[in-house]
Amino acid sequence: MKTKGINHLALVCRDMAETVKFYTEVLGMPLVKTVALPDGGQHFFFDCGGGSTLAFFWWADAPPAAPGIASVAEFPARPKSAVGSMNHVAFHLDEDELEAAIGRLQAAGVKMTVPAVVNHDDSEMGVAREMHEGVWIRSVYFTDPNGVMLEFAATLKDFGPGDVRHAPARAVQPAGA
Repeated sequence: MKTKGINHLALVCRDMAETVKFYTEVLGMPLVKTVALPDGGQHFFFDCGGGSTLAFFWWADAPPAAPGIASVAEFPARPKSAVGSMNHVAFHLDEDELEAAIGRLQAAGVKMTVPAVVNHDDSEMGVAREMHEGVWIRSVYFTDPNGVMLEFAATLKDFGPGDVRHAPARAVQPAGA
């Protein structure tokens, strides 16, 4: 089996009209498919580029958001979310488009991390204040009206064998478990 990439990610929103407005007007993602569900809910799809879509379900009786459990509570101060949750969605963006994207988010009143652009590198902290040749991705983090953390990610380097340097961690079980 060989997958060809992500077809779509399906999330849940609190208000479909608000979600459509944010994704079409603020992020410029065309609404490409709408489905009325037999239980009264809705399932809408937005073109996020590269042949992939971002989808949202809406139900009038959906459980409320659970920041810090099902989603990030606050980034970067409290970035953890529960096992099985979706932490964030990152969209590819060319580096030369980051400033325009920041301007668009600011004009729409969207809260972003400070600094707006995060330079990820392989240092102990994983981020650098200034650009240098070891920065492998530049990111802008923000949230949608549903509290979903989103990222515009500009990858600066291709990955190679030297980029896989860490052994996978194992879950720790308490003594006597």
